[in-house]
Amino acid sequence: MNENAVNTIVSCMPIYGGDSTIQTAQTEHRLKLAKFWGIKEGSRVLEIGCGQGDTTAVLAYLVGDTGFVHGIDIASPDYGAPITLGDSADHLRKSKLGNQLKMDFEIDILSPEVDFSEASFDYIVISHCSWYFKSFEEFTEVLRKTRKWGAQLCYAEWDPRIKSIEQYPHFLAILLQAQYECFKENSLSNVRTLFTPNDIQNIAVNTGWTIVEEESITSAKLQDAKWEIDQMLTDYDFELSEIKNLPDKLKTLIKSKVNLLEESLKEVDVKPMSTYAFIAN
Repeated sequence: MNENAVNTIVSCMPIYGGDSTIQTAQTEHRLKLAKFWGIKEGSRVLEIGCGQGDTTAVLAYLVGDTGFVHGIDIASPDYGAPITLGDSADHLRKSKLGNQLKMDFEIDILSPEVDFSEASFDYIVISHCSWYFKSFEEFTEVLRKTRKWGAQLCYAEWDPRIKSIEQYPHFLAILLQAQYECFKENSLSNVRTLFTPNDIQNIAVNTGWTIVEEESITSAKLQDAKWEIDQMLTDYDFELSEIKNLPDKLKTLIKSKVNLLEESLKEVDVKPMSTYAFIAN
């Protein structure tokens, strides 16, 4: 890992509480992804689901001042904690990377008003955001609509094909959320639809993309597993009480799985799941 690149990118990000440890781990992970994707200097990149800009900043650093990254997200600028998407974007715009990036929020990519000319971008990036989509159908339409916009699709998401028992709690927390999300009309959750690698492969092929390379990338220092587990354990009682059409038998099953999750936390040193990534053209 290029330490100078990591330090430069981290210096451009807003740091909550003054400790850059978390941001450093996030930046190192996204540099791994971008290296796998082969992002080149001078490129034009469309990033769908840019969030607070963890990947946006890495992409902007790699394309350099002769390239450009346009990040878009359907969320509002006041979404996110402890730093909102809007505050993070403002911070990035004022940084040394600001001239080579743009971040727009409340953008529904499937809206007829959102369009780009054919081959506008060298890369279209969808990184750690596919589980935010509300359905298979919605994500399918996104990949179909974006097909003509860029030469290469760069995808990354958590890989639920766990490789070790230390990843089991993260997987179980994700699976639990995905299960009760099936019964929600509206959601702000991190996991609204769980796509497996096989699901994504099929969607990509069916929307005209050809996957040319795949990889499972491990970044053990990421804190996302702990965050996901803590959030799920904090929220699930409220979630179950709010979903009126959830069968009682399924509620009981979910609570049993929560007990299994809590037991597993006593037995293992939790690690995040790996990340499934691919390149398609």
